[in-house]
Amino acid sequence: MSDVTPRPRRSEATRAAILAAARERFAEDGYERATVRAIARQAHIDPSMVMRYFGSKEELFSQVIDVKLDIPDPDELAAEDVGTTIVGYFLDLWERDNVMVTLLRVGVTHPAGAARMREVFRTQVVPAVERFGYDPADAPRRAMLVSSQILGMALLRYVLRIGPAAEMSRADVIAWLGPTVERYITAPEP
Repeated sequence: MSDVTPRPRRSEATRAAILAAARERFAEDGYERATVRAIARQAHIDPSMVMRYFGSKEELFSQVIDVKLDIPDPDELAAEDVGTTIVGYFLDLWERDNVMVTLLRVGVTHPAGAARMREVFRTQVVPAVERFGYDPADAPRRAMLVSSQILGMALLRYVLRIGPAAEMSRADVIAWLGPTVERYITAPEP
């Protein structure tokens, strides 16, 4: 018998409660250790409701990790601001909520997370880099280089919380990473 007394909820409220609990559990526990029971307990519902709304843990995860990057439009950026704007934008994403942290944490520990990260890279990051007007065939390589900087800092700063990366001011992160990201996007091929 469950130690949680389910509360009656309307469907949208129940769905929102499940998603909120799942975001937190996946972010804190990772994919493998986050259980449907723990998610249901945190949402104050019966575990069967999680399955009713989402069908499986995998589907729930895919709903939680619904990432829409909306990377700034290059037409709205001065050439010298490309790197700093993009780094600042990604810092905002990482600090706004735990979806990106969850995606990174699960992406390095579980095939479903890795597949979702590859999909975001392919469908959102590469097209954003293509919009900067360089050879579309080179966009995946440039996008990968940008991602290596952004994801590397995110891993150190928000997931592992390693000293200097976690303690560095936002302005310093932007000042250090911005020129490198800009070079990856705008520099001629070496």
